Amino acid sequence: MKDFYRGKRILITGGAGYIGQLLIERLLEFEAAVIRVLDMNETALFTLRQKYRHNGAKLRFLLGDIRNPNRLQYAFRGIDIVFHAASYKHVLECEYNPIDAVETNVNGTSNVIQAAIEKNVQKVIFTSSDKAVNPSNTMGVTKLMAERLITAANTYSAHSCVFACCRFGNVVRALGSVIPLFEEQILNGERITITDPNMTRFIIPKEKAVELVLLSGFLSQGGEIFIFKMPAINTNDLADAMIDKYGKVQKEIIGRRAGEKMYEELMTEEEMSRAYEGEDMYIVFSQLEEIRNDNYKGSQKVEKVQNSREAKLLSKQEILRLLE
Repeated sequence: MKDFYRGKRILITGGAGYIGQLLIERLLEFEAAVIRVLDMNETALFTLRQKYRHNGAKLRFLLGDIRNPNRLQYAFRGIDIVFHAASYKHVLECEYNPIDAVETNVNGTSNVIQAAIEKNVQKVIFTSSDKAVNPSNTMGVTKLMAERLITAANTYSAHSCVFACCRFGNVVRALGSVIPLFEEQILNGERITITDPNMTRFIIPKEKAVELVLLSGFLSQGGEIFIFKMPAINTNDLADAMIDKYGKVQKEIIGRRAGEKMYEELMTEEEMSRAYEGEDMYIVFSQLEEIRNDNYKGSQKVEKVQNSREAKLLSKQEILRLLE
């Protein structure tokens, strides 16, 4: 995979975010020729510029918003691969601000597609979420719509550009996620707030998340959704494990928030009918494209994929290892 990315000119939308920063590190290791980091967070871009000040012309930091199609036209010039990670990702914020969620997650993705086609980008990989599967909230719906746009973009581009998605669950220690929240509450001596003790989620270590993104870029032929096989976790078990690790505090059940699901799913029943699996990964093939199986030799037709409620949950000891 390193040989694939060596010498490539790459742009990351939302590049100052958690996944974006992980991608920067790996792409530097892979000796990409150029890495352009596009983000609307001015302070985060400044911080990254200082961190990588010794990397010379290889890294470029671009202040811009994917809602602005003209900015993308300039940013995508001469780019081989785009990792599209810019989006609004918090369920509650999207519930209260649905118009802005649509503007960024749906219209912004449309702008990325059009700029990629017009500037002859070779591949676009969209980072999606398991919340796009049978969504019950605005964020999930916009992620689902963005996935559909990315899949259909292969026909818009007349296959001159390859568009594909990767889909993962909660990334360990991602900004604003439950693990940093619980840590902060414990260290401040506050009660840990749990919405529902029976709630389950799929979880993925940050190293596996960035590996999935890069593997999607390497394997994709157009229209696939790549999904790593992820362990599931109970939020109450997570709270208990973190209390054991960081200190004794009380728990408080605050009730489900707007748009929250009790469990998550990796794919729909319909998607299972066109999905294949290997040892570590599922690949959902497009309804719109005939995809050769050359890159997926050894994969088998999916029969059943468990949701996070049905899956075997991590034990307290396994959770503690995940937190190390």
